[in-house]
Amino acid sequence: MSIEVDIKTSLAEIPAGQWNALGEADYPFTRHEFLHALEQHHCLHEYGWQPVYFLLTEAGKPIAAIASYIKSNSYGELVFDHSWAQAYERSGQAYYPKLVSAIPYTPATGPRFLLHRDISDEDQCRVLIGKLIEVIKQFCLQQQLSGWHLLFPREALVKSIPDQQLLLRYDCQYHWSNDSYRDFDDFLSRLSSRKRKNIRKERATVAAQQLQIEQRYGHDLTEQQWSRVHQLYAGIFQRKYGTPTLTEAFFQSLHNLERRVMVVLVSNQQQIIAASLFFISDDTLFGRVWGCDEYFDFLHFECCYYQGIDYCIEHGLSKFDPGAQGEHKISRGFLPTQTCSAHWLAEPQFHQMIDTYLRQEKTYIDDYCRELFKKSPYRNEESA
Repeated sequence: MSIEVDIKTSLAEIPAGQWNALGEADYPFTRHEFLHALEQHHCLHEYGWQPVYFLLTEAGKPIAAIASYIKSNSYGELVFDHSWAQAYERSGQAYYPKLVSAIPYTPATGPRFLLHRDISDEDQCRVLIGKLIEVIKQFCLQQQLSGWHLLFPREALVKSIPDQQLLLRYDCQYHWSNDSYRDFDDFLSRLSSRKRKNIRKERATVAAQQLQIEQRYGHDLTEQQWSRVHQLYAGIFQRKYGTPTLTEAFFQSLHNLERRVMVVLVSNQQQIIAASLFFISDDTLFGRVWGCDEYFDFLHFECCYYQGIDYCIEHGLSKFDPGAQGEHKISRGFLPTQTCSAHWLAEPQFHQMIDTYLRQEKTYIDDYCRELFKKSPYRNEESA
């Protein structure tokens, strides 16, 4: 049976059941409930994200897809290419619009090419992914887009795709790994004495402030509580003169992800004063959003890091990705972890120039990660 190409501009055009049969069922960020909510609740078009969903169908049903966006800027991508845009501008060419395959505002590594879960043959998977890439490149040429950018895919998958002329770019995040810890104290026992004492001091300081801290799944929060979580999130941006791109209506919709969403709520005298928002796959906890409107010593570390580690240990998750940036995470058990993106530029000369640049940048990233590893808090990796 022949495979046909279909391109949609909204997930409203694709039944949720058909879309959710693609990819990994446990990865929350590619679920129909998550991506469609971004569209529905004014988190995309207003900030330069124009959805385009590429599908391969067989007998009218999707067997492979990738969520993509035509971008008029680089906002919310967390892979910084402003210097590339400036180089295009200096040459008299336009870098924008471009095409991005990513999860908006979410620098979380995971599946980007979504294949039907009945397809397990590796050769067939590579053929379908190769076909999607060919469709994407042709789309970029037809729409006069400067190129295509695949953000935070799994490196091994991208490397397994032959002859696609994709340029790999690397960066560094800080992730925690669960070494079959029995409990938080077992985790602490693996750290150097100084780091262990510091974390205990931070947690004890938070405990002494007599705050109420609880973990709640998304469908357990009331409408009023979700409203308060959004208010806390938006307040962080407003105080820093930023823009809270995720709307309250989007937050309210997250209850549809049920146990794939977890919120740490902090109350002071029965009033919620801080919250951190997490997403959950079968093996990984993803920390994404934090907000507070009262300052308490070390509360950010407790809510965004230590509560997450507690959750991973209790529920047997192997990894904790707390979000981009932040060398301060290293002393709290999060080690340098390379992430990647893949890029294709339609203009051959720029493609070659960026290839040269990325080869040089990779050497810097490797050196940077090696130096950061010397700061590891773990006893068997501790520097002299």
